[in-house]
Amino acid sequence: MPHKIRILIAKPGLDGHDRGAKVMASAFRDAGCEVIYLGLRQTPEMIVDAALQEDVDAIGLSILSGAHMTLFPRVREVMNQRGLNDVLLTGGGIISPEDMEELEKRGVGKLFGPGTPTQDAIDYVNNWVNKHRALES
Repeated sequence: MPHKIRILIAKPGLDGHDRGAKVMASAFRDAGCEVIYLGLRQTPEMIVDAALQEDVDAIGLSILSGAHMTLFPRVREVMNQRGLNDVLLTGGGIISPEDMEELEKRGVGKLFGPGTPTQDAIDYVNNWVNKHRALES
């Protein structure tokens, strides 16, 4: 049986707008992924703890609050501290191309802005996981 990709989707920080995160959770589920949806107001530590507990392949964050330059690096830092170096950190929100580029330099995967087709994110996660993770058949 092929490996079923497991993705955790969360809203870090105080941002209360979760429509995009819910749309992405549904899209990943409909694409055959196992989705763990943490919901609103998660701390980086809560996100990484859940990722460890659920043994996920990827973490997807939705950030619309403008705190992406703080929250993505902090989640990556906690991931590294807890040995999640082989887990993809990706996500989306209102993020400038310059900030996306800087976050990529800091160990964050590709980020997606508003209006991006959900299939683009699904394909990216699938391709990344298949390339970077040792998948069991």
